[in-house]
Amino acid sequence: MKTGLVMEGGAMRGMFTCGVTDVLMEQGITFQGAGGISAGATFGCNVKSGQIGRALRYNKRFCRDPRYCSLRSLLRTGDLYGAEFCYRTLPDELDIFDRQAYRENPMDFFVGATDVATGEIVYRNCTAGDDDDMTWIRASASMPLVSRPVESGGRLYLDGGIVEPTPFFHMEARGYDRCLTILTRPADYRKGRDPLTGAYRLLLRRYPALAAALAARPARYNAHIAAIREREQAGKTLVIRPRAPLNIGHTEKNPAELERVYRLGRAEAVERLEEIRAFLNP
Repeated sequence: MKTGLVMEGGAMRGMFTCGVTDVLMEQGITFQGAGGISAGATFGCNVKSGQIGRALRYNKRFCRDPRYCSLRSLLRTGDLYGAEFCYRTLPDELDIFDRQAYRENPMDFFVGATDVATGEIVYRNCTAGDDDDMTWIRASASMPLVSRPVESGGRLYLDGGIVEPTPFFHMEARGYDRCLTILTRPADYRKGRDPLTGAYRLLLRRYPALAAALAARPARYNAHIAAIREREQAGKTLVIRPRAPLNIGHTEKNPAELERVYRLGRAEAVERLEEIRAFLNP
């Protein structure tokens, strides 16, 4: 049996995930592998480094800082979330990311990003926590239209959530047969047609496969979540999800709102703690 932790993206809905994972770390619950997409990767990497509370702390501290996320950053750099600040200044100087602890933790950490030329998702096992891994994690969280494509290995990548909202099936294919899955939408959520589909085709005409992937995203998302639900009903995964919409902005600037959603995640994890333990240790 191989235990895994699966983390969905969703921008600041990821504070819910952080609440869950902080409780898991506090309780000493570990996994042989973990995986994240988009915010599930940028926040989830703190599970591998063992840094309880870090994601909430720096988001509350810097959510109003224009270097972190702002229209000014988008206009000046091409990235809504400032790449230099978010992936260098912040983790290396302002709220230190423990690269040594990350590297020494034997847990696998799979991160998915979308190849802009093919429109397909590519996974990487980010085990070192070095600059290459951080570049890949950045790619996974780089939202289309408000981020520059991220270069890695001579190819360009954007948000992994364009193709797959979670790395569940990638991890399942690698033998992780006992996965705890954290979703950031309630059970009845279904993604509707994206009104920006036409804009994608126009603005991303250099990358037609990427534009097509974005147009197909709602159907892919709904099918992916439905398949996880089938695994859940069959007892093959345990899903932790919010009970109601989190109603938090993608670029939330209110620290109290970040704290609120984080607390919802903590409460859900605490309430289901024994269920989690029983599932991971049958």
